Amino acid sequence: MLEKLAKQTAIYGISTIVVRFLSYLLTIIYTRQFGQEAYGIVTDVYALIPFALVLLSMGMESSYFRFSAKAEAEGGTADEINARKRHLFATTWGATLLTSSLFFLVVVLCLKDVTRLMGEAYHGHSEYILMVAAIILFDVAAMIPFSRLREQGKALKFVALKACNVVINVGLNLGLLAAGMFEGEFGVGWVFVTNLIASVATLLMILPSTERVIPRIDRRQLRQILVYSMPLLIGGIAGTANEFIDRQMIKNIIPDDAMAQLGVYGAICKIAVVMTLFTQMYRIAAEPFFLSNFTKEQFVESNAAALKYYVMISMMIFLGIALFRDLFALIVGREFREGIFILPVILGGNVLAGVWLNLSFWYKREEKTRFAIYVTFIGLAFTIAMNILLLPRWGYYGAAWARLIAEAAMVGVSYYLNRRYFPTPYNVGRMVEYVVLALALFFFSEWMLTLLGKGVAMWGINAVLFMGYAAYAVWREKIDLKAMALSVVKRR
Repeated sequence: MLEKLAKQTAIYGISTIVVRFLSYLLTIIYTRQFGQEAYGIVTDVYALIPFALVLLSMGMESSYFRFSAKAEAEGGTADEINARKRHLFATTWGATLLTSSLFFLVVVLCLKDVTRLMGEAYHGHSEYILMVAAIILFDVAAMIPFSRLREQGKALKFVALKACNVVINVGLNLGLLAAGMFEGEFGVGWVFVTNLIASVATLLMILPSTERVIPRIDRRQLRQILVYSMPLLIGGIAGTANEFIDRQMIKNIIPDDAMAQLGVYGAICKIAVVMTLFTQMYRIAAEPFFLSNFTKEQFVESNAAALKYYVMISMMIFLGIALFRDLFALIVGREFREGIFILPVILGGNVLAGVWLNLSFWYKREEKTRFAIYVTFIGLAFTIAMNILLLPRWGYYGAAWARLIAEAAMVGVSYYLNRRYFPTPYNVGRMVEYVVLALALFFFSEWMLTLLGKGVAMWGINAVLFMGYAAYAVWREKIDLKAMALSVVKRR
């Protein structure tokens, strides 16, 4: 069973890694064309967009996977099952189109008030807000069609369309850079123009995959879906708030150079995108996988094994970036590299985010989605409290630690709930072993750095440490790398 998950993760992962590395070009461009304060606007806006997407999608993505599995479980002919799935698609798509359209209308009608609420940096630039609202509208409109591709197992088509979005965005930015447009008065506004064009193009490209299904809300079915999805929505709001509220608190709590610190913090978070990317590609593959029609025994066995391998690989990525962070720092402009010291802390938070994601699949499967509320609101409480405590003392370094502590709290609560309500035989000892080993190697590298300083010798030591961890993990799990590679590339 895990072979299927590994294959799907690899398909999403390898393709998405290539695409996301293309998007690294945007960070390279922006942190060299804009100063810290101007890039702070980019960081601020792109922290708020995921919150809006979660709010307006109302947990419909997870609901679509779960209710699609139920449609199959009801049995019948292939045509009957397909008809039920099309009906479900029409309802969930119609609901998200309705919420996103209403959102855009409200922003248009209250544009001046929304601009004022966003802060002083946006005064005189209400067009930024309008374009971002349009980006959100088109992105939400495409979410359920993309979920349908995932549910149907059309990974390559999913990735190809996502790749087109990034290629269009990057291509337009390179064109604007060559034309010198970023240096004009409109400046940061071009960031939102290119994103909007890419979002519109992506929606147009995915429409043929909907097979002419007309968005139409079945109120009876929607009520059933909302019973399942509302706890996910509430939990998703709190969980996404954990992702963006630190940016808002930097903007409002730090007394001096707040937007500049926000810009540096956002740039360093971008460097950690490799870890975030691994978590995202795992989620894309794992969510429909674990919410399908497995028996409890199959689910428990697969989920326990998946978390162990997730921790093993994520700590390998942690080492690869943390040990060579000076090289990764070259991605951002020179004036942003002052914050590179916070990168290991941000990476640690991203590792923990993936752990509690894995710990959430059981209550989504069992339709006990109220637990999402408990976990995420506890995390949000820790985020707010720790930022209030640490930001005035440490600035954006405090925000990084607040995020790490909040993610640790969510992992702790998630694990407690699992042990009490759905005991899963996670191999905690093995996972702790990988974490301790990776951290020990990292701190050994830091100690050697104080003795040798930066240079080729230090890079050699770090390379040995990284390869040592990888070799140990392969030996410990008795992984047949050749067989794994063949299982990924072989055709069904």
